[in-house]
Amino acid sequence: MSVADVTSRIQQIQSQLAMLGPATNAAGGADFAAALDATSTDVAGPSAAADEQAVVAEAKKYLGVPYVWGGTDPSKGLDCSGLVQVVYRHLGHDLPRLSADQARSGRPVASMADARPGDLLAWDNSSRNNGADHIAIYVGDGKMIEAPRTGLNVRLVDVPATPDAIRRILPEQSAAAAAPVVGWNAITGTPLRTAAAPAPYADLFSAASQKYGVPATLLSAVAKQESGYDARAVSPAGARGLMQLMPGTAKSLGVADPLDPAQAVDGAARMLRDLTRRFGSTELALAAYNAGPGAVLKYGGIPPYPETQRYVRNVLSFAKAAA
Repeated sequence: MSVADVTSRIQQIQSQLAMLGPATNAAGGADFAAALDATSTDVAGPSAAADEQAVVAEAKKYLGVPYVWGGTDPSKGLDCSGLVQVVYRHLGHDLPRLSADQARSGRPVASMADARPGDLLAWDNSSRNNGADHIAIYVGDGKMIEAPRTGLNVRLVDVPATPDAIRRILPEQSAAAAAPVVGWNAITGTPLRTAAAPAPYADLFSAASQKYGVPATLLSAVAKQESGYDARAVSPAGARGLMQLMPGTAKSLGVADPLDPAQAVDGAARMLRDLTRRFGSTELALAAYNAGPGAVLKYGGIPPYPETQRYVRNVLSFAKAAA
């Protein structure tokens, strides 16, 4: 059913209800028709677009704030990574402080053709730094919001050149939102959707769960955090594949090709099983998966590394949402 068909059908129902008069329900037919009219403005129903626009709206609040190197306080000034951190913190996402680390957060986006509002655009402009030294927030239509440099304010500009990295911080659509609308409930005004597709590699996670006793939802959450379900992902540090196994780790697990999803999931599940047995909790197993068992032993718990602490929180949150 097209958008025009949906809109036409809603208008038809509104007319019929209005003619029925107040006896239709406690609020009256006309009021109910008006309520349906409110739903017709968003025929696509709830979606990730709401989150995307929330990022854009939050970023626009800081237009005109002066650039201050090292700035993280909008009342005094912001630098590029300070702007990104403040925007996402206000929306409930804890990002690293430095642009180089922010440019490794979230999930990779293949190209500007695939970029969505809210994605981070990063550039490595200087050989003096290790990684990205400038970062901005994409707002769509080839434009971005950035805190550029000393003497200029936070501004909305055209994307100047192809970024060296594009990262997506926002979570995937929920299962209900991801399923396409096929019609509308004429009584409640809510969308009717097809069944949502299962998470990527669900069969592999399920098989590994049965083999090693690690919850499939946890394995899926690790893959989501590690690679964004990209089986060909290779990190700057050399971690490879769906589960981002380092070459030495993959070899110790008997994983000949970490870019092979089946091998990667099997190896990661075995590793998580062994780490859970060793440290006695899922949280510590995840910390060891991210920072290494030595770091967990050294600190007697989750290491005080912001990246590792975010990693554990994010994976557990993803797993809980999928349960």
